[in-house]
Amino acid sequence: MTMRDTQPMVMENEALQALGSGQIAYVRSMTSDDLLTLFPEVPKLESGLHLWVLLNADGTPIMLADSREAVLANAAEQRLQTVWLH
Repeated sequence: MTMRDTQPMVMENEALQALGSGQIAYVRSMTSDDLLTLFPEVPKLESGLHLWVLLNADGTPIMLADSREAVLANAAEQRLQTVWLH
């Protein structure tokens, strides 16, 4: 019988960010105001719009839509496993 190493595994930030990239996507509901705060490069949108965002595992935006169904359909087309952010 051997003892397992109990030392924590250390990952570089880049490796952690890439974990699940291209396989896992996050679905998140937000307002257009939140979107502009998180992604300042997004063109100006009407304030207060309710939007759905599909984000790559590393946080890179994949798709922006006004319906959850559209975002989920895009994720399915790309064979991405989706998880929800609240």
